[in-house]
Amino acid sequence: MPSKKTIVIGLLGTSLDRGSGPGRWSEWRPSVSVCQHEELLVHRFELLHDRKHKTLAEVVAADIESVSPETEVRLSCVEFENPWDFEEVYGKLADFAQSRKFDPAKEDYLVHITTGTHVAQICLFLLAESRRIPARLLQTSPPKRDGLGEFSVIDLDLSRYDRIAIRHQQEQLQARAALKSGIATRNAAFNKMIEEIEHVAIASKHPMLLMGPTGAGKSQLARRVFELKKTRHQLAGDFVEVNCATLRGDSSMSALFGHVRGAFTGAQNSRPGLLRSADGGLLFLDEIGELGLDEQAMLLRALEDKRFLPVGSDTEVASDFQLIAGTNRDLSEDVRKGRFREDLLARINLWSFRLPGLAQRSEDIEPNLDHELDAASARLGKRVTIAKDVRAAFIAFARSPDAKWSANFRDLNAAITRMTTLAPGGRITRAVLDAEIARLRTAWAGAPSNSPDEAILAEVLGPGALAKTDLFDRAQLAAVIRICRTSESASDAGRRLFAVSRGKRKVTNDADRLRKYLARFGLDWKKVRGG
Repeated sequence: MPSKKTIVIGLLGTSLDRGSGPGRWSEWRPSVSVCQHEELLVHRFELLHDRKHKTLAEVVAADIESVSPETEVRLSCVEFENPWDFEEVYGKLADFAQSRKFDPAKEDYLVHITTGTHVAQICLFLLAESRRIPARLLQTSPPKRDGLGEFSVIDLDLSRYDRIAIRHQQEQLQARAALKSGIATRNAAFNKMIEEIEHVAIASKHPMLLMGPTGAGKSQLARRVFELKKTRHQLAGDFVEVNCATLRGDSSMSALFGHVRGAFTGAQNSRPGLLRSADGGLLFLDEIGELGLDEQAMLLRALEDKRFLPVGSDTEVASDFQLIAGTNRDLSEDVRKGRFREDLLARINLWSFRLPGLAQRSEDIEPNLDHELDAASARLGKRVTIAKDVRAAFIAFARSPDAKWSANFRDLNAAITRMTTLAPGGRITRAVLDAEIARLRTAWAGAPSNSPDEAILAEVLGPGALAKTDLFDRAQLAAVIRICRTSESASDAGRRLFAVSRGKRKVTNDADRLRKYLARFGLDWKKVRGG
């Protein structure tokens, strides 16, 4: 198969290529030197010039043909009214590229990017990178002393550069890890969603809607998106967050859009509002479905026009922010019920992601446990560990049907925080785990969690028996155990517990009555006192 012909496309260097007298041969002229290298045989040089420098272009063309008779020089006039106007230069060069019939099967194209203005060089790079010109880049440099200088050919197919490809992959992995708070999650669907969010966060400025139950991590993910965009220099402003469920009445308008002094009773000073505070940054409106219809209408205008009216003002203000909205409600259903504006939903629903609850990500419980243990170690200033068997027991419970995780990752993180705080000597024991499981079961059953009663009962009964005990019996048994632990003997505890009813009995054996009561729960005096 015959070798391909080498075609160079370049701009005339009105400064670097200049010269018409004999002295020009002592100067380094990049367009001429390209064709003087023995290891680079140029078959055709497409030399682009403007009308004003046609004479110089003809001199350069003649010089190229004199040093390289094999090279055919074709002059093309490309006129720029303003060579620093990016839009004009790109358009003219794109028109030139479109007018040429490229044949990569027979010709090898090189775009010379040493000459021309920086704007023109950038435009040639973009045309080559987008394959509008199917070429590699040719860079030349002057000689350090004598000689022709040097040249290098740059292939824009980045997949051919292993170190670049590896670095790109590492940056992607780092970005995705950041979105997951550094937790090595294992749920395939969640990981795939994070990949898409990473791509959208970098490529789009449009609103993003995060859906999912309370505690699924919407707020944390929104902040991670902000941090990712901040590192890419896509945002200059701050991260501003508000839970719309906390905005009530007239104050919600002021909180979001600000107000001027004297707008209402008590408005002694102006207030910028959250939207203006987020100018240039990211605004996270959690539970956006809780906003009133008036606030929704103003928010829609602020998203579309980047302008809005503060409360009590006749002058609009501007704020260019990116919005991430969060909700645990079905906004489509709210639209049908007239509680949410359809046009606002259409505006924020371009990129929507549904975060799964913990029950749908049970395989991520273990990496979250490791993450929280590391966080607790850093927070407490000492290494917190968990025994292998205790760890297995916790994972088994956490993945079982008994584990409701009604607040999702908030429940999980709180449970691990409590265990690491209570861990004796920095090691989570089975007793600590059993007490925590009992506390969780109680909380999910609707009773107050984290109470002294629950701690006592979990310690004495164990989580399994506690879960099968009615709330009425729990309250009574906790009181009995406290009496037992502050009494000298079973008889003393019985007298205190049955002080009223013992007077109505013919035979008073308070200790026996106490033993029978404790036996109902599989307990005895020694176990209660020893606990």
